[in-house]
Amino acid sequence: MAGSVLITGGTRGIGRAAVKAFARAGWRVAFTYRENRAAAASLLEEFSHAVALAGDVSHRDEAERCVAEARVCLGPLDALVCNAGIAQQKMFCDLTNDDWDRMLGVNLMGAVHFIRAVLPDLIHKKRGSIVTVSSVWGIEGASCESHYAASKAALIGLSRSLAAELGPSGIRVNCVAPGVIDTEMNAAHTEDTIRTLAEQTPLGRMGTAEEVAQTILFLCSDSASFITGQTIGVTGGF
Repeated sequence: MAGSVLITGGTRGIGRAAVKAFARAGWRVAFTYRENRAAAASLLEEFSHAVALAGDVSHRDEAERCVAEARVCLGPLDALVCNAGIAQQKMFCDLTNDDWDRMLGVNLMGAVHFIRAVLPDLIHKKRGSIVTVSSVWGIEGASCESHYAASKAALIGLSRSLAAELGPSGIRVNCVAPGVIDTEMNAAHTEDTIRTLAEQTPLGRMGTAEEVAQTILFLCSDSASFITGQTIGVTGGF
């Protein structure tokens, strides 16, 4: 049964596809964005009942404000999708403290802040779903992206731990680990790198943001009512 969902990082890539997938499935949707007002506005033109919330997920006070605003507009939340994330390619020896702080602040602590803020709704209802968006690199590791891979691996550990802790409250927590997906984030790679990664994928192509979004939607739906603590790879077999 559709309910209300908050999706972080909803204006591009997987997040944008998730906003569209949930809205088309009849969910009441709120999504966050940091700066891209034009992209947020274009979503609202297509889905007039969606709610756009500006804020930096790495700041706890802004996360709490976004959740409070979503609650006012949608009522108590039924699901949370922690999708907001950043990437950076840099040799480990060249990474600065600021690089690490920003990467972990957005990718890991952003999820922590939103989960903390949304949990009272889910615990009160004794049901609900949380989905975090990790990466195949959080499982396999990634050369020249050690801080990115570490932040994504941390999301897997966080999700599995919360699944065990929150299961008795009827709350499901799962993680999606996309592979090589055709998004702006991967567009930073060279054409040769993209081609090589696609060739290393058994299905022989990059995935789409929509394919990942459908997996997230499934995990939040009643069709996944007995699935928790899992890391689902949407990787084409990579």
